[in-house]
Amino acid sequence: MNNEQTEIITENQQIFDDSKEDTLCSMLHDFYNRNMFSVVVLVWFWAIIFIAGAVYSGTQFFNSDQTQRQIMFAAIFICCWQGVVLIKIFAWQMIHRNAVKRQIKRLEIRVSELSGKIDKK
Repeated sequence: MNNEQTEIITENQQIFDDSKEDTLCSMLHDFYNRNMFSVVVLVWFWAIIFIAGAVYSGTQFFNSDQTQRQIMFAAIFICCWQGVVLIKIFAWQMIHRNAVKRQIKRLEIRVSELSGKIDKK
């Protein structure tokens, strides 16, 4: 890179870094919008099913007298909570997928702007 290119990059870098930070609130806002409605319904549907299964197995664990049934309900409880964790990870990945797409679009725009400025000089 020559001096002109590095000057253009350094003067425009501050604009790019400060302008569009991804905060937790902005990520949640992106997740709960019309475009992601089907994913939100899917996530909440399975989360409610897993939580209901965990609550049921937890109450049955304390109500049963047989050790074999207690082990079974404890295993079901653990599996249901692992399902809740899996659903949360899926939702988090969907949130980050949108953020990555947005960052790639921003970088494409910046590269095209910088190449246009370099070509003019």
